[in-house]
Amino acid sequence: MCKVIAIANQKGGVGKTTTAINLAASLAILEHKTLLIDADPQANATSGIGLDPRNIRTSIYECIINEAEPKDIILSTSTPNMDIIPAHIDLVGAEIEMINMLNREHMMRNAIAKIRDQYEFIIIDCSPSLGLITVNSLTAADSVIIPVQCEYFALEGLGKLLNTIKIVQSRLNPELEIEGILLTMYDSRLRLSNQVVEEVKTHFQQMVFDTIIQRNIRLGEAPSFGLSVIMHDASSSGAINYLNLAREILQKNDLTRIPISDKIVDDLDVRNN
Repeated sequence: MCKVIAIANQKGGVGKTTTAINLAASLAILEHKTLLIDADPQANATSGIGLDPRNIRTSIYECIINEAEPKDIILSTSTPNMDIIPAHIDLVGAEIEMINMLNREHMMRNAIAKIRDQYEFIIIDCSPSLGLITVNSLTAADSVIIPVQCEYFALEGLGKLLNTIKIVQSRLNPELEIEGILLTMYDSRLRLSNQVVEEVKTHFQQMVFDTIIQRNIRLGEAPSFGLSVIMHDASSSGAINYLNLAREILQKNDLTRIPISDKIVDDLDVRNN
């Protein structure tokens, strides 16, 4: 069974693409076959795993506009168990071209349906907007992760995004769930970061992931090497954070590799200990 997760926030600079790349890589390292879809015209997820968008001849654009076969566009990456459908600057014009299409909100969903059975996870990196491509991504997804940076304007625009998600749930994809709100760019030395964590957890409670992504030099420099942070420096705090996030998602969806029988603690064992 495959789970499709969109990483969305119309506010830029919140760690959305960083999360998409490193969550996908972490799930892959944990032996789950994973596909990363770059649905952002800036193509940062594409370049962030070592591909040059200028050399990309076919991308997600061809899937949703020309209905190309996704299997012909999928590229492998340097991370075992991880593939990518790249993006290209052409995606900028996709929203205009889709205006008069029938079922225009379902083009991404239709493309993913053709390859869904080949993967355990599909991670979609959405563009920093609430346009038609993002709506397509939310319509195609089973759940959405919302990165929120631990900075002053953390909650700015979050209401608009949550409203868009509600509209998609009511009109296009009733099965869409919020996987969780992910706090990013956390610096424990800053009082502001701790205040934001407290405020977000107070407002959203159980919706917030236990895992918090810390500010980390290795996390910031990994894209310049065309690598995920776990392939760049597996011992860094950034790599550990994203591995913990992947494990938290697996546990939440009961997809851990631990057999059900091993999760059950017998009463006799408890008494003997």
